[in-house]
Amino acid sequence: MKQIRKTLLATAAAAALTLVVGGVHAAPQSVAAKAAEQTDHWFVEFNSVPTIEGAKLDKVRGEKAAFRKAAQAAGIKFKERRSFDVLFNGVSITAGPAERAKIARLPGVKAMYPVEVIHAPKPIRAEGDVQPQLDTALSMTGADVLQGMGISGTGIKVGIIDTGVDIDHAALGGGGVPGGNSFPTTRVAYGYDFVGDAFNADPNSPGYNPVPVPDENPDDCGGHGTHVAGIVGASGALTGVAPNVTFGAYRVFGCAGSTTADVMIAAMERALADGMQVVNQSIGSSFQWPEYPSAKAADRLVKAGVVMVASIGNSGTSGLYAAGAPGVGKHVIGVASFDNSHSKLSQFAISPDASAIGYQPATGAPTPPTSGSQPMSRTGTVATTDDACAPLTPGSLTGTVALIRRGTCSFYQKAFNAQTAGAAGVVLYNNVPGRINPTVVGTPAITIPVVSVSDAEGALIDSRLAGGAVDMTWSADLGSFPNVTGGLISSFSSYGLAADLSVKPNIGAPGGMIYSTYPLELGGYATLSGTSMSSPHTAGGAALLLQANPKINAMSMRDRMQNAADPKAWQGNPGLGFLDQVHRQGAGMLDLVQASQSTTMVQPGELALGESQAGPVTRTLTFKNSGKTAVTYDLSHASALATGPNSFTVSAFDAPATVAFSAASVTVPAKGTASVDVTVTAPEGLADKSLFGGYVVATSQADGKVMRVPFAGMKGDYQSIQVLTPTANGFPWLAKLSGGSFTNQPGGATYTMAGDDIPYFLVHLDHQSRQMKLEAFDAVTNKNMHLISLDTFLPRNSTATGFFNWAWDGTTFKKGGTPTPVPNGTYVVKLSLLKALGDANNAADWETWTSPAVTIARP
Repeated sequence: MKQIRKTLLATAAAAALTLVVGGVHAAPQSVAAKAAEQTDHWFVEFNSVPTIEGAKLDKVRGEKAAFRKAAQAAGIKFKERRSFDVLFNGVSITAGPAERAKIARLPGVKAMYPVEVIHAPKPIRAEGDVQPQLDTALSMTGADVLQGMGISGTGIKVGIIDTGVDIDHAALGGGGVPGGNSFPTTRVAYGYDFVGDAFNADPNSPGYNPVPVPDENPDDCGGHGTHVAGIVGASGALTGVAPNVTFGAYRVFGCAGSTTADVMIAAMERALADGMQVVNQSIGSSFQWPEYPSAKAADRLVKAGVVMVASIGNSGTSGLYAAGAPGVGKHVIGVASFDNSHSKLSQFAISPDASAIGYQPATGAPTPPTSGSQPMSRTGTVATTDDACAPLTPGSLTGTVALIRRGTCSFYQKAFNAQTAGAAGVVLYNNVPGRINPTVVGTPAITIPVVSVSDAEGALIDSRLAGGAVDMTWSADLGSFPNVTGGLISSFSSYGLAADLSVKPNIGAPGGMIYSTYPLELGGYATLSGTSMSSPHTAGGAALLLQANPKINAMSMRDRMQNAADPKAWQGNPGLGFLDQVHRQGAGMLDLVQASQSTTMVQPGELALGESQAGPVTRTLTFKNSGKTAVTYDLSHASALATGPNSFTVSAFDAPATVAFSAASVTVPAKGTASVDVTVTAPEGLADKSLFGGYVVATSQADGKVMRVPFAGMKGDYQSIQVLTPTANGFPWLAKLSGGSFTNQPGGATYTMAGDDIPYFLVHLDHQSRQMKLEAFDAVTNKNMHLISLDTFLPRNSTATGFFNWAWDGTTFKKGGTPTPVPNGTYVVKLSLLKALGDANNAADWETWTSPAVTIARP
């Protein structure tokens, strides 16, 4: 087994992939209350299933009425935000910590979950003159091939839950004039604005405005939703994946800022009512369970016949188990991001054959010319590490454009030395694979054009200069050039698995550097990056597949896509030949051509192996052949990289699992099925708590076409992952709240129970957990005073020092009983935490912490 360490140069078979989150510092005595990773907004789930699963509307509404009545009788103060009947049976509310604890104890309340504040994804624009192409992204998935066959999404309704859609944009069916269209339009035929322009749900934001002002027009003033819609189905100057779909636009953001997860569920229910066949949600709540309300609502949407596609998240630097809801939903297609294969760049040509060289202009230098020819020179070679760092001979570069290699000194120093030597321009080239965006700002100013090219292009020019004279000719044209990271997982794309060890992400698509539509008022077109961009490639792909084969149902769409997907090389160092982790890329790159043409499908489309503590895991794969002839498949497997046991510091390992089959091949009769057992044994030598995976490969004996099924699991005992991990800031805390800050009370504290003078408990969760309960005990007699609170399916914190907080209002209850105030006195509070997938009857699956003394002294 080899650990793979990330490096920019493939100089050895092992390189260091380390993603360090958080830092180490002295334990503080106080922290800002607003730093807690939760708000005062909560989902309240009631006992009955929602109406989509068979409950009567009168019943679920009756439960809500009973809840409101019970809360009023108990004197509980809260504000109801939204009510849900169809995809989720519950309400969302705003309530302080003490009130939240009381609400959780009311009869009929099944569970409570935080309503996550979700920040609008920020545009990541291409730098310099880079303009990535949507058409090359389409070719990466084969969408262009299906379009060439006349498949364009005609007749398919796609819902976009996002910042809205610019209804005036010509590529989205508008007239091309801002404000020139009224809603609905021919293409944006459905939709609703749930929040209004000024809405911003982030209480820590300067523009905080939590009051929604809904209206009928979902026009976009933020930009993100228009970009997403263009990827799904732009038509005109730009062509999206499925250019003839009909849109539903469900606006859940204001013009800037954040929204909340309850608005997402409201939008899902509206999309279902409007008859959407595919829904894209390029928004999510990271680190969540599949049981989180937005994930459960999305699952129910799929069961109702809607293909639900969601971004898996942009938390690639936040470690493992970071996938977001609703993408973690059991039946949702959670999508990872791959970088686009090509970019459009300004260019110049070199002699003798006019080879095109793509460049990016340096910041701080004059704009490069668009015509004219000049001789080139060089100041070093591809082996020079300090090229042009020392002063150059005056006049040695007069009238030439100097080729200079990156390294040792600043770009400014190199450009200044060349300028002083008489150069007419500078071409900087990279010393590692890829392109650079140099800055040459300095004093004295650089007065000659300075541009940068890739390492490969620089080496080409250097080799020609070594053989004789080379001229370069500036051009006004843009050229298409490969991205060195094209086709590899984007650095921002989140790692899975999901908290229940299900396979997440499920699949990937182009999302890094995607050019698409943008609101006319904001320029009309823009380049953005994110899993927000890969999700609509997949949603548009689902629309194409539905048009090509209307019999595909929502529950099997993901399997079909996964069977046909193409796993890609490790983004840390693709030259080493390893496949990237299954819990980073899922089944691999979306392949719409094979997904549309294959007459055989394998189910399930992925194998979640769980934990390996009990030994090898056997699963059954069923092949279904809809074709007219029998097909025989040879069975094999391909390994993918594993990751080590630390959730926040990700290390990559070459550690293949052992895979055995009940038969070496399987023959699937025409219009029939056949099954085979697959047994996977976790890698020997891989550390416990590590994640591993690979791909079952089925190769047709007739034509060599391949289907794959990704598998992933965890080595060892999942419950061995520590959740209450000691932190640099000393959590858990007993705390007091004053002046907007929590102050640690390691020696115990006295509370009057008036206003904010109540006990708070600050807890860092290093991993997701199944259940957490707080219980009070008499500090003198150790008598159990019963429960303070009981929470289920808790997320992990986003950083190694993040925290959640819980409050105690001075009452306790027996499970299912009525809250009763405890007498004044001194108590300790025991926090008990059941680990993810833990057995509540096994003491080893619990972690506990006991607080310092809590003295309740009501006046």
